[in-house]
Amino acid sequence: MKLILLLNMGGASSLDDVEIFLKNMFNDPCILGIKNNFFRKILASFIVKMRLRPAQENYKQIGGKSPIGKLTQSLCNKLNSLAQSDVKFEYAMNYTSPFCKDVLTRYTNVDEIIVFALYPHHSITTITSSLKDFYKAYNELNLKAKVREISEFYECDEYNELIINDIKQKIANVQASEISLIFSVHSLPQKTIDKGDKYEKHINEHVKILTSMLSQKDINFKEIKLAYQSRLGPVKWLEPNLSDVLKKLQNKKALIYPLSFCVDNSETVFELDIEYRHIAKELNFEFYEVCKCPNDSDEFVNFIQNQIKE
Repeated sequence: MKLILLLNMGGASSLDDVEIFLKNMFNDPCILGIKNNFFRKILASFIVKMRLRPAQENYKQIGGKSPIGKLTQSLCNKLNSLAQSDVKFEYAMNYTSPFCKDVLTRYTNVDEIIVFALYPHHSITTITSSLKDFYKAYNELNLKAKVREISEFYECDEYNELIINDIKQKIANVQASEISLIFSVHSLPQKTIDKGDKYEKHINEHVKILTSMLSQKDINFKEIKLAYQSRLGPVKWLEPNLSDVLKKLQNKKALIYPLSFCVDNSETVFELDIEYRHIAKELNFEFYEVCKCPNDSDEFVNFIQNQIKE
């Protein structure tokens, strides 16, 4: 039997889960890069205390929970409906349930496990963190199954065609030449990049690929920009920040594509579609729309199926 395990960061399924999510995330050495466990725990505790109530208030505005769990379960359901009888799709999260170890406990006798981190670009904070979590559970359970990893896929034509099609649908009734297309991605501390993280390089390459594809298909936006979101704390983060990019747009028309995510979460449905929409409204934008992530679309299902083929 073959298990395909989709990995992602996770998200709170209730307001009570917000604290669990924050605690697990900031205690992850891949996120908070402090080698000493004791000092990392102290700083993580401080950050959680400061962030908990504002984060819960944000979650209240999107129905009290992240959409990531429901969407990923739907994605697995669709994949399983098309899979052979000896193939099973499951998902596991880093910081909220279902956790890797709990999922793998049900599959101790499989012959092969394909781990597929749902991040298009590589970063220690995403793919490395997810894989470390998987192998920790794998070793603790003393599993013997063969393991194959699906790496970053931002260069994959099929995935990028999916993105282009989503963008085309979003501007079907407007003139692209009047709109600024902004690829918004989660920011990272500059020091993480300086230590050799590939994330910024992959993001820049991805934007170039998509810009070229749009041009080849005669989809000509007024301009195409890259912006970063979700920075936290006083240290230097990757820039420019999305709020600064919006403030400088003269045409007051923007389409936002959440490039660093495959499944919608609080950072897309709250930050991009509520928080930044409010900023755009204050700036008197005439047009502000946010594309959905690939989520559980048939196109994304097909892409995953093709990726796991040997």
